Amino acid sequence: MAFGTQDDADEVMNEINMTPLVDVMLVLLTIFIITVPVMKHSVAVDLPKATNQPEEIKPETVRLSVDAEGQYHWNESRISDAELAPRLAAEAAKEPQPDLHIRGDKNVRYERVAQAMAAAQRAGVRKIGFVTDPE
Repeated sequence: MAFGTQDDADEVMNEINMTPLVDVMLVLLTIFIITVPVMKHSVAVDLPKATNQPEEIKPETVRLSVDAEGQYHWNESRISDAELAPRLAAEAAKEPQPDLHIRGDKNVRYERVAQAMAAAQRAGVRKIGFVTDPE
């Protein structure tokens, strides 16, 4: 039994283990190498300030009705077949272009509604809708 000697396993380490420190530094270096170009890729430009107010112009709605006898009604006033094409062309030339709502009587021949749709297409009307009554 020796009181003054110590085993090699009981020795105190006087050196710092550098491996974890090097690992952490390499991870941080990799992160900085990846993120720095992302943050600096844009060119510094002093842009002028401007305000832009969107215009709230709502297009009007044109109601074209076809009654049971096949007569056309433009916004509740009766028109002839010859008047239909010039009115549609005038509405198609407006900016913004109005919506065309076609209301066909359930007893009218489909041919009359199809003629109105074809006239609107020839005139250049882009927004055509059909109006029906819910049950």
